[in-house]
Amino acid sequence: MDERLTQLTDILAAFKAGEAPLELALQRIDACYFEAAGDVTTDHDRRRRTGAAEVIYGEHKTPEQILTSLQALRERGEDVLATRVAPEKYAAIKEQAADAEYHPVARAITLRQREAPAADTRIAVVTAGTSDAAVAEEAAVTCEFFGNPVTRINDVGVAGIHRLLARVEDLRAAKVSIVVAGMEGALPSVVGGLIDKPVIAVPTSVGYGAAFGGLAALLGMLNSCASGVCVVNIDNGFGAGFLASRINRL
Repeated sequence: MDERLTQLTDILAAFKAGEAPLELALQRIDACYFEAAGDVTTDHDRRRRTGAAEVIYGEHKTPEQILTSLQALRERGEDVLATRVAPEKYAAIKEQAADAEYHPVARAITLRQREAPAADTRIAVVTAGTSDAAVAEEAAVTCEFFGNPVTRINDVGVAGIHRLLARVEDLRAAKVSIVVAGMEGALPSVVGGLIDKPVIAVPTSVGYGAAFGGLAALLGMLNSCASGVCVVNIDNGFGAGFLASRINRL
């Protein structure tokens, strides 16, 4: 019997025995699935449904809202990942989250309470340029949070393609590659033509005016002529890292 069924069985047994009135039993059943605190409602059932606990998206949230979700997940014994947490927000919550680690380049918070089994195969995270580092590191931290070894391959864009060719063996050794690029977004197509593994393309909002905040890279990647390339949204390092983790554990 899994953890959720055990909880529900105990609640119903207490109700049947007269140890918990109906209203309390219903509250406890609700608490197995979600927890509402102010304007934050934390999903406690997500691990059962999807295999991974809720991840906190920190952008546009206040430090108090981030901390409320973090504490709710921590109290349930979950590992916690919070993305897009600006340094000033982390500074406001770190005293009450001293057991958490902050990753400044990725702007992510991680807190570990479970032993995540390590994957046997690796994920490569590749950047076209150093300007793509924040998105790439969000992807890499996400991959590592879910127990995946990561090979970082930085600053190997098509403007100097010999840099990429020097790392082809590292690419081929990975089960899946995340390729992060702005400007015209050409790098995932090149990588897709060099390896026989899945490529997850991540367009970034890096580039001059006609890049349109990453739209040019997004369209270029969607129109890739290389087979085996899929595309996530602009600057979505977390989405790429989560998908790569799923693929790496198949």
